[in-house]
Amino acid sequence: MRVERVTVTAAAEALLRKLQGVHGPLLFHQSGGCCDGSAPMCFPLGEFRVGQQDVYLGTVVDTPFYISGPQFEYWQHTHLTVDVVPGRGSGFSVEAPEGVRFLIRSRVFEDAEYHALEEQGPPPRGPQHEQRG
Repeated sequence: MRVERVTVTAAAEALLRKLQGVHGPLLFHQSGGCCDGSAPMCFPLGEFRVGQQDVYLGTVVDTPFYISGPQFEYWQHTHLTVDVVPGRGSGFSVEAPEGVRFLIRSRVFEDAEYHALEEQGPPPRGPQHEQRG
């Protein structure tokens, strides 16, 4: 059983495809900051440098998704779903001009999922895509 750590809703997928048409390839980064810093940030690929402690959770809609190392320690037992809601988030994330913002919905992994993740081993750290710039 292969367990995904991150997925997207249909609404978030549609928005990502629209944003890819405008900005080209994208990248998500989830930090552990407060306020807007706790929202997933979406950047054009190459405009955010992934660090060696950032954890790669997977790819959603051709977009790599990373989470800061310290935040992963808190959220490692949860499945993350990227969703989109009306409102303005951070001005640095590419969806801001659209009048919507990405957010994370989470749930704790079920026992079977957690055991499968243990067998898969820890997710990789550091860039898992070609960094530009």
